[in-house]
Amino acid sequence: MTIIEVPEGWPADEREARAVQDALRARVSLDEAGPRPGVGAVTGVDVAYDDDRGLVAAAAVVLDAETLAVVEEATAVGRVAFPYVPGLLAFRELPAVLAALGALRSAPGLVVCDGYGLAHPRRFGLAAHLGVLTGLPAIGVAKNPFVHAHGELGPRRGDTAPLRADDGTELGRALRTQQGVKPVYVSVGHRVSLDNACAHTLRLAPRYRLPETTRLADRRCRDALTAALTRPADPGSADPVRGVV
Repeated sequence: MTIIEVPEGWPADEREARAVQDALRARVSLDEAGPRPGVGAVTGVDVAYDDDRGLVAAAAVVLDAETLAVVEEATAVGRVAFPYVPGLLAFRELPAVLAALGALRSAPGLVVCDGYGLAHPRRFGLAAHLGVLTGLPAIGVAKNPFVHAHGELGPRRGDTAPLRADDGTELGRALRTQQGVKPVYVSVGHRVSLDNACAHTLRLAPRYRLPETTRLADRRCRDALTAALTRPADPGSADPVRGVV
């Protein structure tokens, strides 16, 4: 098993990480609608941690956007690349996530992150960071709101309520994906409109609260982490589909 090491020059502290966010934020594209829901490919990414060993496993699962059938999947296991700091979690995860995406043979299409895009204290969450670095259209679908509250939300599937910054800017939406079930929190990452991000999320969640992209990627990264902790190290191996790169 090969463990991905922290890339050379990766930010080592909060000051450096915030400087990178500031430099990259201006490159987020907010003027594209993005791919149409139900067309092409859509890829879920997620991570799982073993904090005791300082490891993070990432999964990228490509689905057919129309049928939601799995097309391809890849995983990668790496060193946790940054300490835990709220608002800077992307720096912990991105090297492994990028490795998993890079191991795919097919085009990822839209990338759905288990986290935030613009609905982030610094308006640059994982979905925005990943989108800028890869050039791929990306959205964030989070389980809980980070810092932005929302107003009353109707009980029906498809009901939304805006997540607004203090200045009134809409940074995302609480979205009810199933009748009477707690919402998810959708925000733009890169090269996708918010309306389209919500439409994709609804299409990807036909039966459960979370999108199928997130559900499958969550399962795969946990499996990859378990495999990494139970298989003997082999510096010569490289098997991205089964969890090691």
